[in-house]
Amino acid sequence: MWIQSEHAPWALDDYGFRAVIAPSFADIFFNNCFKNGLLPIVLKEDEVDLLFKQTAAMPGYSLTIDLAEKQVITPEGQVFTFEVDDFRQHCLLKGLDDIGLTLEHADEIQAYEAKRRAEAPWLFTGIHA
Repeated sequence: MWIQSEHAPWALDDYGFRAVIAPSFADIFFNNCFKNGLLPIVLKEDEVDLLFKQTAAMPGYSLTIDLAEKQVITPEGQVFTFEVDDFRQHCLLKGLDDIGLTLEHADEIQAYEAKRRAEAPWLFTGIHA
């Protein structure tokens, strides 16, 4: 049975998760997290183990994730740094998906289309826009 690989990030997003922390991720899941606005954070295994222990010991445990600074901050103020590609960081901070990225260039696209229509009007015969 084939299962679309975006289902896991969709489900996590539906439950309100905005980030997932682990020592590693499968490539397809990792990439699909970004496509769906979810931040996959890779920390060292001992750091993840420590976070699990702290979570189990403290009901209502809550971390702060500072994407701009690429940091995970515990309630006690302990800071763990993580890496994220600058482009992906930009997209997450701006709330941009693939369509949003394209729409950032809407004026340039419209200018190109107008120029193309003027240069080769026969290509646009029967197209109303």
